[in-house]
Amino acid sequence: MNFVHFFFFYVIIVAIGDFVNINDYNLDENEIMGSSKTFLKKYNNIYISEEQIQILKKYDIDINKYVNLNELIYDIEECLNDSYDVLDDLEWVSQSLSEYNYYNNTNK
Repeated sequence: MNFVHFFFFYVIIVAIGDFVNINDYNLDENEIMGSSKTFLKKYNNIYISEEQIQILKKYDIDINKYVNLNELIYDIEECLNDSYDVLDDLEWVSQSLSEYNYYNNTNK
């Protein structure tokens, strides 16, 4: 499941939660949404998951120094271009953030 699908799934669950009391069904939030690592958190106007933050830390990219998503994506791409190794996890972060940026910050 990619980031965009997860985001839309989350929006649907939140919308349904407004109409149906989930606690009446004895469901744990983690059973519905999965790991809390996938929830988006806001850091300096950038929405990012804990899983993505851990991957960025692995490559010494500090989320706290960025104030906009485009700068972060640019630096991730620079890191990918400078590396001789295949960095699938960092590539995934870049793709996920780029998709989020496109769907949420681009005027259509």
